Amino acid sequence: MRIVQTLVMLLLVLIVLTACVPGPNSFVDKPSEDGRIAGFWRGLWHGIVSPITFIISLFTRNVQFYEVHNNGNWYDFGFVLGAGILSSGGLLGARKHKHDN
Repeated sequence: MRIVQTLVMLLLVLIVLTACVPGPNSFVDKPSEDGRIAGFWRGLWHGIVSPITFIISLFTRNVQFYEVHNNGNWYDFGFVLGAGILSSGGLLGARKHKHDN
């Protein structure tokens, strides 16, 4: 009986989380005003600078956190990879040090 309750709770959590998923980006594969479509490399760069960009975007409408005129999955992959470089799982993230006791 405990397993059924756990499965029902898990199903309810999944349904609630699914309701929070963003919709599709209607600007994918559509060039921006200057004729550009952001790809993997631009996504990688945008991910790397995302902490700074996010703070700036809170105070101005001229800077966006995420480029909506992108090529889809490759831009997203680059963005997540770039953002991960600065986190604990990335190249520049926190390193574990051995501590002698």
